[in-house]
Amino acid sequence: MKIHEYQAKALFRKYNVPVPEGGVAFSSAEAEKKAGALGKFPVVVKAQIHAGGRGKGGGVKLARSTEEVGRLAEEILGMTLVTHQTGPEGRLVRKILVEQGLNIVKELYLSILPDRATAAHVIMASEAGGMDIEAVAAETPEKIIRVHVDPLLGIQPYHCRKVAFGLNIPAPAMTSFVRLLAGLYKMFADYDCSLVEINPLVLTAEDRVIALDAKVDVDGNALYRHKDIMEYRDQDEEDPLELEASKYNLNYINLGGSGNIGNMVNGAGLAMATMDIIKLAGAEPANFLDVGGGADAEMVENGFRIIRSDPNVKGILINIFGGILRCDVLAEGVVQAARKTGLNVPVVVRMEGTNVEEGRRILAESGLSLITATDLKDAAEKIAEIAGIHSTI
Repeated sequence: MKIHEYQAKALFRKYNVPVPEGGVAFSSAEAEKKAGALGKFPVVVKAQIHAGGRGKGGGVKLARSTEEVGRLAEEILGMTLVTHQTGPEGRLVRKILVEQGLNIVKELYLSILPDRATAAHVIMASEAGGMDIEAVAAETPEKIIRVHVDPLLGIQPYHCRKVAFGLNIPAPAMTSFVRLLAGLYKMFADYDCSLVEINPLVLTAEDRVIALDAKVDVDGNALYRHKDIMEYRDQDEEDPLELEASKYNLNYINLGGSGNIGNMVNGAGLAMATMDIIKLAGAEPANFLDVGGGADAEMVENGFRIIRSDPNVKGILINIFGGILRCDVLAEGVVQAARKTGLNVPVVVRMEGTNVEEGRRILAESGLSLITATDLKDAAEKIAEIAGIHSTI
């Protein structure tokens, strides 16, 4: 689960990670009040959305007076902010962060994330702060420092010193940097984070190290342990279809873009393979939907309805291997959903496994125009036909 910058900084404060003074505002009047409470200019007005690249999109501005804060707040609040992470549709800005300006000498990059290849946590850092880390990794990978931490042992002083020396932290700021990194790692571990990122982490003229930005992602599987983080959830920032799917315990991801084939699958691995099949056929998957092994007819119905809610979907591929989710249960759910919502797009059903013959009988006797596929190749060809292209399989 993603949280906003101002929420991430609230967590940082709990772990003694220095952040600029400031507060969130939902109106220009409130923004002016927050700026006045800081008592010093310039201040920074920052759009709060779940995406990076806000500065390049016009969502981060410097203000040198209370009046300018109000004007900039009026401009940013309510704007549709488009960045490289939002896609062309952008995100509506509903809140802003007003923070003190800092006397910045140097911008750094710092993050912590799991490294599945080594079964460890990795601290990534770079002197190329303020830039897209993906660009730095692609163009100048030698500028990135990686320090692995055994999660069973936790962060040690030598880890912190190695990162500090790699970033050329000056001696007067060394102690504060080590304290910051240790606190950041503890927060990362305590809250089961999948990512903690500061870009930029700044070194000021006063030899202070401060998190100018903050990005925190918490592992959704661990949220039951962190009720306080659940309060940070901003449903306005979530895809409406993904939000709807979460109500029914469905694993749904809207892929957006040019996707035109919706797919419903049981099992994440099969879902990935199904999306590959759709692409190999020359079409584009519109979503990832895993109904899970223990799905019932009602869950299948809800999944079918959610896929159909996407106006870009021109056809649906249902690919089920019947194990815990029997083929007859799947078929009943599909028929039930199709009768309730109607079939306004072609639906290809490929199923194998437990009670497959019964499942096929239910589909055949439903009276609905459902297209049955015998195997994955047959399903791909039928999907290609729906998409109006020649299958490349």
